[in-house]
Amino acid sequence: MARIAGVNIPNQKRVPIGLTYIHGIGRTKAHEICSKVGIPMDRRVHEMTDDEVLRVRELIDREYMVEGDLRRTVAMNIKRLMDLGSYRGLRHRKGLPVRGQRTHTNARTRKGPARPIAGKKK
Repeated sequence: MARIAGVNIPNQKRVPIGLTYIHGIGRTKAHEICSKVGIPMDRRVHEMTDDEVLRVRELIDREYMVEGDLRRTVAMNIKRLMDLGSYRGLRHRKGLPVRGQRTHTNARTRKGPARPIAGKKK
């Protein structure tokens, strides 16, 4: 099992798909990485040589912000908005949708499960 950026990449997956298990790398960046390193798109993770794994690891460390650094940066950006007291920061603080979605109905992902209101019967 290849370990890149602190994440175990599944052996049976193709390399571009396996790289998407790293936080901060999606399909596009994974294809980009494979083409830069020179790994064929149809190669499986367990077929990679140690040299290829090392080249992928070095490329990701050098050119991309992934895993812990990325999570820390995003958390700091959200904390900055909350400390400023901006509208987006207040929405984060209250646990409501940040990007202008409606909340009268829907928005259950951000608000959590519906809570019953006492005395409200039809």
